[in-house]
Amino acid sequence: MTSRRGFLAGLLATGLAPAPSWADLGGPAFLAAARQSDGHFLLAGLSETGAIRFTCPLPSRGHAAAAHPLRPEAVAFARRPGRFADVIDCRDGAHLARLEPPLGHHFYGHGVFSPDGTRLFTTENDYENGRGIVGVWQVTRGYRRIGSFGSGGIGPHDMVLRHTQGMPQLAIANGGIETHPDSGRAKLNLPQMRPNLSLLSLEGQVLDVMELDPELHLNSIRHLALSSTGTLGFAMQWQGDPGADLPILGLYQPGTPPQLLAEGDPRLRNLRGYGGSVAFSPDDQAIAVTSPRGGLVQVMETHSGKIIQEHPLTDVCGLATASTGLIASTGLGQIMTLTGDTAKQLRHHNLAWDNHLVPLT
Repeated sequence: MTSRRGFLAGLLATGLAPAPSWADLGGPAFLAAARQSDGHFLLAGLSETGAIRFTCPLPSRGHAAAAHPLRPEAVAFARRPGRFADVIDCRDGAHLARLEPPLGHHFYGHGVFSPDGTRLFTTENDYENGRGIVGVWQVTRGYRRIGSFGSGGIGPHDMVLRHTQGMPQLAIANGGIETHPDSGRAKLNLPQMRPNLSLLSLEGQVLDVMELDPELHLNSIRHLALSSTGTLGFAMQWQGDPGADLPILGLYQPGTPPQLLAEGDPRLRNLRGYGGSVAFSPDDQAIAVTSPRGGLVQVMETHSGKIIQEHPLTDVCGLATASTGLIASTGLGQIMTLTGDTAKQLRHHNLAWDNHLVPLT
């Protein structure tokens, strides 16, 4: 009788062996970076109930990650202004490649794959020239860098893949803040800040640019979420005087003016001017933003823009859409589900979760 090993070897020889997929790891729903209690760092795959499906070591603190659309492979990005992005085989934690930006650039912690998984796009700071850049890497050639193009602004941070009429686009949150590694995380151009949300083709053509009103030019657009209808949710971080009741969450549908949510509501002050992550509810009727500085999650109606729930959660930042509601992570190791007025702990891990929960979709 043919052994299983011999059978699989025969399949490999004939090219008929099934390709590895995320299902091989138990179908993780999210990626998240974390710090362990011993001070080391890792990337984890989480189920919708917060169970850890796998972990892979990281060389230092991570920020976000990009999941390959077809196979169990991820790119983990360093926290800004880091210069590493590690390509990891999530089945065994094998280090497949390390991406390093060109001299004079650093990564901004985010990236996305093309729909077919053949290219990776990374947000970068060309700090010597004060420009936002999107780096392009050819996955099928060992993640070789094959080019770059302008991000449509300064300080590109988050980036999501959006489809319109069957064509993919890159939606990029250009925070507008100029930085330089020689100055640490100091913000060098606050008086001249011009944040925007740019839509680009995968070849770098600028298709659309949304800017806020000039009086809000200190509201740095940082993080993005995408609804099922293509509406972009954007979370901002206020760089002006603290204590102002300014909007931190907005919606944008290309071709229409941006909608800033909860304007004039004094509860905006509870966010302390800082939007950490953003996600839509499964039915797109609500959108939420986290604030680790404020220690809470605010949920707002997408139709009216009104705040409908507040969930106090210490050091909360990661946020994503789950099938039954919203899921959030905290620096205290909690994985929480947010449904209506209820915040319920799903799991607690001996980890300090970092800024984001990245959906594997």
